[in-house]
Amino acid sequence: MAKDNSKNGNGNNASASYDAKDIYVLEGLDPVRKRPGMYIGSTGIDGVHHLVWEVVDNSLDEAMGGFATEIEVSFLPQNRVRVKDNGRGIPVDIHKQTKKSALETVLCTLHAGGKFGGESYKISGGLHGVGVSVVNALSIWLRAEVCRDGYLYVQEYSKGKPKYNVKKIGKCDAQGTTIYFEPDSEIFKDIHFNWDTIISHLRQQAYLVKGTKIIIRDLRQVDKKPEEFFGICQVAGKKKVAKDSRGADSGERSYGFFIEGGIVSYVKFLNSDEKARHSNIFYANREEEGIQVEVAFQYTEDLQGYEMSFANNIHTVEGGMHLTGFRTALTRGLNDYARKNNFLKSSDENLTGDDVREGLTAVISVKLREPQFEGQTKAKLGNPEARTAVDTAVAYVLEEYLEKNPNDAKEILGSCILAAKARQAAKAAKDTVLRKGILDGLSLPGKLADCSSRKPEESEIFIVEGDSAGGSAKQGRDRRFQAILPLRGKILNVEKARLDKALSSKEVKALIIALGTAIADSFDITKLRYHRIVIMTDADVDGAHIRTLLLTLFFRYFQPLIEAGHIYIAQPPLFRVAKGKDIRYAYDEAERDKLIAEFKKMKADKAAAKMGKTAKDAPKDEEGEIMEDEEKVSGVSVQRYKGLGEMNPGQLWETTMDPARRVLKQVNIADAKEADKIFDVLMGDEVAPRKRFIQTHAKNVVNLDI
Repeated sequence: MAKDNSKNGNGNNASASYDAKDIYVLEGLDPVRKRPGMYIGSTGIDGVHHLVWEVVDNSLDEAMGGFATEIEVSFLPQNRVRVKDNGRGIPVDIHKQTKKSALETVLCTLHAGGKFGGESYKISGGLHGVGVSVVNALSIWLRAEVCRDGYLYVQEYSKGKPKYNVKKIGKCDAQGTTIYFEPDSEIFKDIHFNWDTIISHLRQQAYLVKGTKIIIRDLRQVDKKPEEFFGICQVAGKKKVAKDSRGADSGERSYGFFIEGGIVSYVKFLNSDEKARHSNIFYANREEEGIQVEVAFQYTEDLQGYEMSFANNIHTVEGGMHLTGFRTALTRGLNDYARKNNFLKSSDENLTGDDVREGLTAVISVKLREPQFEGQTKAKLGNPEARTAVDTAVAYVLEEYLEKNPNDAKEILGSCILAAKARQAAKAAKDTVLRKGILDGLSLPGKLADCSSRKPEESEIFIVEGDSAGGSAKQGRDRRFQAILPLRGKILNVEKARLDKALSSKEVKALIIALGTAIADSFDITKLRYHRIVIMTDADVDGAHIRTLLLTLFFRYFQPLIEAGHIYIAQPPLFRVAKGKDIRYAYDEAERDKLIAEFKKMKADKAAAKMGKTAKDAPKDEEGEIMEDEEKVSGVSVQRYKGLGEMNPGQLWETTMDPARRVLKQVNIADAKEADKIFDVLMGDEVAPRKRFIQTHAKNVVNLDI
């Protein structure tokens, strides 16, 4: 047989064929299991929660259509979830195209559902039709119960495959759909449902679908088998704790929402810890070109603005056309009113979008028949007609609102004009900082001990508290890739200061110049000089305060650095535990006690060996400890580090700065609004919310130096 010496395009032997037989066709739900990230974003904790949202979205679609009034979401033992609604129930009759039950068709076929035509769903969040089928594909087990036309129908599935045909198992009085599912551990390595995340998301949905009762039940600790929950889905009362027959807590916790005020109530909730600038919340509810537009907003004394946009109840975290339409109408409308009523004197003087969004809390919700989302995770709305609809609706209602509420208009315009003046002052201050900084080739801050590397991806900067710790860090570091920036004292609390005042701080200016990204509208993350920015402070109250001040600065003015994963917190040890020349480090009390116990055991073993016996046979005292004559473990010394300056350079390198042994915590933002509220509470002017926060969380404090 002749030898095949053919080469492929890279000059290598083409040992594998590439014919029609090499083309693989994934059928049914196989593509979902093959590439789950394409459908739910990730297979981490966010992906696990996304499965819940996909099923709940179907129930919410029934509620938006006026067919359901109650939705229950329950978390059962063995990582199982149950979502029940009292809507119409998924059809169970035979589908003409697939020749199978409509229920099986919906659960086992991508892009199958009642949302692509006809009048079944005029408005839908799950428009792509892949939601519940994707959940089915990524679940080791799923059960659908449909109560329809007086009968209860059931079908179960495993990894997207039906285990049997749809069965009619009895009669039922109500109507609706119940979906049970268990995420597949082959797909999701960490299956955990976070109660706070669930509550936050479903509370949000309750505001958006006003008048719908949403119940959340945590039954994971209830002593029942999962199958005992089949067909017994009873709605619990608000905040009611279930009791078993003996009157003891059964392990259930429940929460309920029923909100009639809609997004106006949502704005009130978002501003609950803020001081409002005006009493009347703006609200628009109009239909424009077949698109239902709802907008509510209110200004507060906070320096930050916050906008939440939704399309068919889907939170579009990256905004989109509807958010653009709102911003355009708001900026134009306030400028028109300000000029008409002499708030703006000069004809060429205008409020910018940033000016009118300072202190603004807004919720924008649109409902349209064919939303065009970017990706299955629906982060951004792309419909151009949504921009026009929101712009038109807001412009119409805003003009009327400002005319009818002159006092509110005065407060709003006063706030916006103050923001404009601050912006101009901040621009001048920022330009001065940048002009005198690295943009003109001048030197970096004198206190900065820079690294020799000029590759940002391998460079890191330690922001260190005080000159003493800075000195140790400078001596202990690896000069090739580690830079040190000592800060003197506590930096300015930027939560209480606008940018112009923040830029007057020497410490803030030094940090801006050292990072190289500039700030505000000049911020450019591509110019970042270090890809790891490490906050390294003492393990005491002052150190924690300085760390919080720095995190506030990064959150308010350098948030893209957090989102890109560049911000870290160093974890210096709390204790040095030594026995002779054997030195160990502990990062908390538990680790300290463990090290002391290890040293004690080593001493005991040594004593037993000295007596010629094993530790098991050696004589013991009343507490079971080996008797060691007069010797005890008094040779163990424990030092509690109060500050980084107490460590010599070698110890600081070994414990906190050496990449091979150190512990760093990466800072991330799971929920920007929740982070915003926490910073407001901890660092803002209002004392009452901070007092409540301290009282609530005081019991969780492990270490407190007073």
